[in-house]
Parts: sequence; structure tokens; C-alpha cells
Amino acid sequence: MNIPYEVRIGLRYTRAGRRARRRNGFISFISAISMGGIMLGVAALIVVLSVMNGFTKEVRDRMLAVVSDIELSSYSGALGDWRQLAQRALQNPAVLAAAPYVNAQAMLTRGDVVRGALVRGIDPAVEGGVSDIVVHLPSGRIGDLAPGEFGIVPGIELARALGVTVGDKITLLAPQGNVTPAGVIPRLKQFRVVGVFESGHYEFDSTLALIHIDDAEKMFRVDGPTGVRLKLKDALAAPQVAEQLARTLGPDVLVRDWSRQNRTYFAAVKTEKRMMFIILTLIVAVAAFNLVSTLVMTVTEKQSDIAILRTLGASPGSVMTVFIVQGALIGVFGTLAGVGLGLLLANNLDLIVSAIEHAFGVQFLPKDIYFLNELPSDPRTSDIVPIALISLVLSLVATLYPSWRAARTRPAEALRYE
Repeated sequence: MNIPYEVRIGLRYTRAGRRARRRNGFISFISAISMGGIMLGVAALIVVLSVMNGFTKEVRDRMLAVVSDIELSSYSGALGDWRQLAQRALQNPAVLAAAPYVNAQAMLTRGDVVRGALVRGIDPAVEGGVSDIVVHLPSGRIGDLAPGEFGIVPGIELARALGVTVGDKITLLAPQGNVTPAGVIPRLKQFRVVGVFESGHYEFDSTLALIHIDDAEKMFRVDGPTGVRLKLKDALAAPQVAEQLARTLGPDVLVRDWSRQNRTYFAAVKTEKRMMFIILTLIVAVAAFNLVSTLVMTVTEKQSDIAILRTLGASPGSVMTVFIVQGALIGVFGTLAGVGLGLLLANNLDLIVSAIEHAFGVQFLPKDIYFLNELPSDPRTSDIVPIALISLVLSLVATLYPSWRAARTRPAEALRYE
């Protein structure tokens, strides 16, 4: 094979034979450490970013099972003819379904237990088209929410806090009170638990309760729905679809998509991911620049070899290429091994974490704090490719100074004591 001699010598130095390893064991050890450092840094970066991607995706998916892809509401309160508004929205090909709602804050009590809650009035006949949580309830049926029956479906954590199951009674206190000569008296009404929903998102499971929209209008004294929830074909396209609907529905309709409603949370996660990428890239940089010490020691030990090459007519650029090849190969092997290890860990992280939790009897993710009880992972090509490229570039940059120093070796001085 017609391979340049610089590449062949660089390969030879990288995969030194048994005799060379005995003579230069320490240099070989340092080279292995440098390669291992790059591997571990790349693997750590891939695993951490995969976990952050998985966490964001899991929280987003569970959130979208409860919140709307897009909400339509009015600046003045009630929407009036919500059906006409929904029909206009459904003309957009990206919109799949629409359902009215009434949102209000209230207090739920049972015995001595009092809990604040977001009470959402829904139409059970059409709610399944925009929400996944009402399709399969852990107990009860969403169809048992009938107008005038004053039934309620709390989240599973809210039901546990109140100590209720299907068939029990809950007292709802509405903020809109009755004005009497004695003052304002809170409006109270007993509701019967007809079901319990579970979204998998602790925040909603512990604060949200569903009732029939007609009962909500009576309890909270509103004239019609306060908004319309829309389900899209692609929830990630919600910002673009919201802009289209805002133009077609006119200035009197307030259009909000899920990313706008939760923009603080997702902006914080995005910033955190960017900072973690920068911090962990420094680990890769430290590992990559360990190549400097490795190659400097190699150059010092190979002074006679360099002098012989120069005497035979090798140019300084050729000598420099030899050591660049050696350092680049260490960087390439370390990066590829790191990508392989990172993907192996990221794709089996749930099994690894479960085994550790089972072995030590600990729980890394209490769901009342992190909304999740398992560690998700979502490795993405858009993260892995930049990580690999940055690792390779840093490794290549780390080879420049030792290679330049090797190219400046003077043959006469190097061979003086040989």
C-alpha cells in the first residue's frame, strides 16, 4: 500500500511492539491514560446530555397529556359562541380536535383536610379528543360526569391527600361568594367522586380536579366556557400553528401554545443543558490536553529517531506530521471508544439505575420532587456529533506544540551522545 512514511511511523509509534513497550512502558501507560480520559469525558458528556434530553421529553409528554397544545380564550372572559370559534380553528389542517373548558381556583375539603386545587370544567363527550388522561382512568369513568350530578374526578395524588376514593364526597368552596346582609358567604357544594385520573406528572396529579362544564359554569358563575383547548397533529409545531391561528382568528382571541405557557421552565432547562455541555466539555479538554505531556515525553525519548529521519532528508513538516498522526490516533480511538461507551450507558441507563437502587436501597428520583420516578434517557445525533467533533478538534490542537517541538530538533545535537 502506498501510505506516506509519516503516517506509517506515526502508526508504529502508536502501536509500539512488545520490545518497545518494555523499553517505554511509562510512555505507553501515559498514552493509555490519555486515551482513557478522552473516552470517559466523551461518555460522560453523552450520558448527561441524554439524561437531560430524556428528562425534558418525559416531562413535556406528561405535561401535554394534561395541558393544551393550544388554548383559545377571550380578553373579556367568556367566549360566547365557542363552537363557531372551534370550527374556525379546525379549518387549520394542523388542528385535530377542540374542546371547551372552564378553569377556576377553588378549595377542596373533606373532614379536617383542606387542599387548594385548579378545578377544570370539561365536556366529557369531546374531552378525550384533546386530553389523554381521561381516556383510561385508574378508577371510575369520565362518562359518569353528568350535568347537574356534581361529580368530580381529582388527580390521584390529590385524592390520596384528601383520603377519598370513588363514591366519597368532597366539599368544594368557590371563591365567588353569596352576598347576604351578614356579609359575603362562601359558596359551598358537595361533589361525589366518580373517578380518579393519573397523568404521571406529580404537579397536576396533586392539584387538578375535573368536573362537568355545566356544573363549573354554575359554581363559578360564568356565562359559557372561558376557553377552547386544541389538539394538534404535532405538538412541537404549536408555536407556528399558534401564530397562524392568531392571524386567522383576529385580535379579540387570545392564542397561547404550551411552550409559551411553560416558557420559563423550558428556558431554564435549555440554559442548564447549555451550561452542562460547556462544563463537561472542559473535562474532555483536560483529557485531550493530556496528550501534550504524552507527546512531549515521546518526542524527548525519540530524539535519536528524529535526528536520523532529518539526516535521511525528512523535512521539519514531515517530522511534525509523524507526531500529529500519533496524537490524532489517540484522540480518534479515545473519541470512538467514548461514543460507544456513552451510547451503551445511555441506552441502558434505566436498567443500570434500577440495579443500583435495588442493590443499595435508595431512590435517586423521588417523584414528588422531580415529577418522575425513573431516569429517562434520550441520546440524540444532534448532541453526539458535536461532542465527537469537539473531542477530535481538541485532540488535534493538543498535538501541535509537541509536534512543532519535534520538528525543531537539531540532528547534530540529538546524535552527539549516541
